[in-house]
Amino acid sequence: MSYDLAVWEGDRPADNKSARRTFRDLYERYLDGEIEGPPSERITTYVAALLERWPDITEDEEEASPWSVGPLNEGAAGPVIYFGMAWSRADEASSYAAAVADSMGLICFDAQEDRIRNCAH
Repeated sequence: MSYDLAVWEGDRPADNKSARRTFRDLYERYLDGEIEGPPSERITTYVAALLERWPDITEDEEEASPWSVGPLNEGAAGPVIYFGMAWSRADEASSYAAAVADSMGLICFDAQEDRIRNCAH
């Protein structure tokens, strides 16, 4: 089981309900196959920042990676990425992922709690 986050480009949703709708729309359009293509430059940069801190699970010989899927960018397309991390590492990794998203002007959505994730949480 994994702890999942979604991160995307765009205006900050007004509330959690709007964020949920935006996430579902982006997921259906970009990750469920309606629109195919590589991740945007900003999402690619975001993934690179995460991988600077911890290795991709596909290249993790020391088992230091918190990511539950690999390669990490596999869950990215266009302006969105949806990715998981191990429950045992979720507090640290999700806090870092949210802070990086915030620093890059990206939206971070917590799929478990169905809410916008701020870097302070």
